[in-house]
Amino acid sequence: MKLIIAIVQDDFATKVIRSLMDKKYRTTKLSSTGGFLKAGNTTLLIGVEDEKVDEIIKIIEEEYKSKKVAKSKDGITEDGAHLFILDMHDFKKI
Repeated sequence: MKLIIAIVQDDFATKVIRSLMDKKYRTTKLSSTGGFLKAGNTTLLIGVEDEKVDEIIKIIEEEYKSKKVAKSKDGITEDGAHLFILDMHDFKKI
């Protein structure tokens, strides 16, 4: 089992969550702020079986495909989602 921690821009959070829900993946949404841009982000916690990780990544990538990457006047590029994929030793639902 894996835990995917996906940090997505607020502009894309609703689309990503909707796409995950359409494919029957549950997610926990946390509001977050991060980076030196202090931009609004959403952190998603997604628990999945090992063989489903690639599908989750693909779903998130699809929502970002239409995004145009823009450089700010400081030369900072806003990019897409950041994913952390962790091995889970155990999972319990109570």
